[in-house]
Amino acid sequence: MSIRKRFLTAAVVAALTALTAACAGGTNAANDNGGDSSGGTLKLASVASDKAGAEALIAAFKKNHPDVNFTTSYADTDQYQGTLRTQLASGTAPDVFFAWPGNGNPGAIEVLAPSGYLLDLSDRPWVKDIPSGIKPVTVVDGKTYVVPETFAGIGALYNKKALADIGGKEPTTYSEMLTLCDTAKSKGKVLFALGNQTNWVTQLADYALASTLVYGKTPDFAQQMKDGKATFASSAWKPTLDKYLEMNKRGCFSANPLGTSVENAISQVAGGKSVGMIYVTSGLNQLQAEAPSGTEFGMFAVPATDNASDTQLPGAAGGSYAVNAKTKSKKLALEFIDFLGTPEAINAYATATGNLPGIPNDQFKVDPALQPLLDAQKAGKTVPFMDQLWPNPKVQNVHFAAIQDMFAGKASPDQVLTRMDEAYKAG
Repeated sequence: MSIRKRFLTAAVVAALTALTAACAGGTNAANDNGGDSSGGTLKLASVASDKAGAEALIAAFKKNHPDVNFTTSYADTDQYQGTLRTQLASGTAPDVFFAWPGNGNPGAIEVLAPSGYLLDLSDRPWVKDIPSGIKPVTVVDGKTYVVPETFAGIGALYNKKALADIGGKEPTTYSEMLTLCDTAKSKGKVLFALGNQTNWVTQLADYALASTLVYGKTPDFAQQMKDGKATFASSAWKPTLDKYLEMNKRGCFSANPLGTSVENAISQVAGGKSVGMIYVTSGLNQLQAEAPSGTEFGMFAVPATDNASDTQLPGAAGGSYAVNAKTKSKKLALEFIDFLGTPEAINAYATATGNLPGIPNDQFKVDPALQPLLDAQKAGKTVPFMDQLWPNPKVQNVHFAAIQDMFAGKASPDQVLTRMDEAYKAG
């Protein structure tokens, strides 16, 4: 998935320091085993929000490969993407690293593969098991470049006690949700903590609304955009942004979204000061880690109309891993990437990050909080993350900045969408 997942905690700052140190050593310094899979060291990098998943993979792999060591680095998404591109260009990139499916950001495979940075994984044994629904975003020109560890969603993750404290229940229509915003406000809370100071968070609420208003109503909208038959400005993206602003004016969000970081938002929900937040499901583990012991969380799809049957939920391939085409430890890297395609690894990663398996299997036990995502997936009520099908990273970057301008009163929804159309046309 292309969704940015940033958590600038002290641990992440420390991880960034470790990343800088790792960059200095380079791939050769970390991998001098010549590809001997009986031992050696692999350099692995991932985004900070998926650290728990990556560490779970390493622990599981080392059970049968105790002689293999890992040099790991984790960083906030924006920092990670910039560093990864620099490393790939200079030949010092990790052997195995987190990469985004599809397109839409600088770390996505459709951006990296054409430059020859990724190893072709098409002949690996797990490729045949990738679900048809997400397979298109794992390939470029017919070649597979990532193993998808998770299926992630975007919805309302909420603190069950906080919802009970305001006497509320999960809304199934847009009007019910607005009323719940009023109820939360009357009880001294907000329904959704919103950290729009963190730029990638700006997209989550409108993605949740657009899944129903745009892509639910027009399933082939992405193809229409590609064919030049539709634009952001002339589509239901306009009422999507109108409702985003309406929710803000209604008091559904934090009092000052542009002054609230994603870390602040997570803390508010974990501590029950806010009922919930519209967020990626991979953030569930962050909420659980920060909340008091015994805190229970739930999830519901964000309704955008007053017909409950209309509601769709954004769902797509999430955490995925690629192999550096210039790795000095190809044999070991491939052995590890093949392990990542097994049920054991996929289930460990999905459990640790709070997602569903990217390659489904009957051994996985879903976290009760994620049951709505599983139900939506089975019912065909999910739509891909929008940016995975955009032609370039510029669209998403413009989206981030434009939404921040919209919340600052510097841009109207029409102006936001016009700017996105211009970036889309840039190819």
